[in-house]
Amino acid sequence: MHLRYSAPLVHGALTLLSLTGCASHDALEDPTVPQEIPTLEETRRIAEEALVYGLPLVMNYGVMHAYIVDRESGQWKAPFNTLFHEHRVYTYEDTAVVTPNSDTPYSMAWLDLRAEPMVISVPAVEPSRYYSVQMIDGNTFNYGYVGSRATGNEAGSYLVAGPSWSGEAPAGIRKVFRSTTEFSPLVFRTQLFRADDMPNVERVQAGYALQPLSKFLGSAPPAPAPEIAWPKIDKQRAETHFLEYLDFVLAFAPPGPEERAIRADLARIGVGPGKVRRTSELSPAHLVALGEGLKAGQAQVKEKLQNLGTPVNGWRIGSAFGDRAFFAGNWLLRAVAAEAGIYGNNAEEAVYPMAKTLPDGTPLDGAKHAYELRFEKGQLPPVNAFWSITMYDGRTQLLVKNPIGRYLINAPMLPQMKTDADGGLTIHIQKDSPGAERESNWLPAPDGPIYLVMRLYWPKTEAPSILPPGQGSWKPPALRLAR
Repeated sequence: MHLRYSAPLVHGALTLLSLTGCASHDALEDPTVPQEIPTLEETRRIAEEALVYGLPLVMNYGVMHAYIVDRESGQWKAPFNTLFHEHRVYTYEDTAVVTPNSDTPYSMAWLDLRAEPMVISVPAVEPSRYYSVQMIDGNTFNYGYVGSRATGNEAGSYLVAGPSWSGEAPAGIRKVFRSTTEFSPLVFRTQLFRADDMPNVERVQAGYALQPLSKFLGSAPPAPAPEIAWPKIDKQRAETHFLEYLDFVLAFAPPGPEERAIRADLARIGVGPGKVRRTSELSPAHLVALGEGLKAGQAQVKEKLQNLGTPVNGWRIGSAFGDRAFFAGNWLLRAVAAEAGIYGNNAEEAVYPMAKTLPDGTPLDGAKHAYELRFEKGQLPPVNAFWSITMYDGRTQLLVKNPIGRYLINAPMLPQMKTDADGGLTIHIQKDSPGAERESNWLPAPDGPIYLVMRLYWPKTEAPSILPPGQGSWKPPALRLAR
């Protein structure tokens, strides 16, 4: 979804408890603490690892709580195992998540797979319209896709099962997908060609269906899964009780082979279903060490985020999303991916060049300058579906309120845009109108820092191509000061 939970899980000081008045972090270990408790240095190291490892899981829980659990959140969508359709694209008024896609109306569902699998059915979609169903689990692994690229635009039904299911796929199921966690968000994207195309998008959305396997088979349903006491999450709680949330969500995420070492370490500080003690049993000095480790993990993620991807003409291009095999235990990459935009697509589905600076490193700032982005003739982004360039406020990463209600420029808008005399395309990026004759090519900017995200949906694999990300033969053009 290329979104990020807006409560500042990595923007405030991450501590387990209020540490005012606790023992100095330089104090020697309390000799009364049993030997099996980790040393202060071990505690700091484990807490740092916990932040890096657990950040995406806690962020995911924050989104799930706002969208599915808390009906009073202001962002609630629907109960578990229920499809919800947005018959619109996102605007500046959508603030629960950041860096939202404003190209494709979303349909969403959050699966509870504890009792039984769920079946997704999709209609036949006209070949010219791109759509995708992205399957994500609580580990933020993209474990499967249905849609134009992955399965084609024909109708079909697909089974989604949780980690504990051991049945066989019934007749009528084209493919089985396995979530690594008990809860799993599904993100449906349906291409919108223009504003008056929304009724057509709604007809496609009406063809999406979701039902339990027992209903698909016409059999008796199994016993329902137990009720859960969901811990409330908000900005303050996320800042002060990170490890408690991580402890909670790990109960629904059985460890993979590459997670056993980190899970064993977490158990030593009281986190996870296999914990050997409660965190509250640690000494005041250990609690200080936990806070220091969490802050160190936060700093590690922030530093890596600044260098995510390969610099290309002022844009950063990389591949930071994938399945369990893609990450292969690289928890820092997973954390940075979530911070950059949780629920982003695999590179084969979409690539996201991002820009905050000119090629020389000068920050983009709509309060100070106007900019241009020019594509030479025949050099538009090479895609099988479509491309877009979306404007975000560089401080908040939210869409920018503007007088013409335009948040992006994308391929479906090309017929209404003006080309240059030589056939190239120039996009005007500035806070004020460039004039009536240029307004068709205007991407309104904020009155301050700018964050641009280019999206290439279903990028071409043959040259010229942006693949592999950062090394492809096609390169986005450099932003420049307006002439």
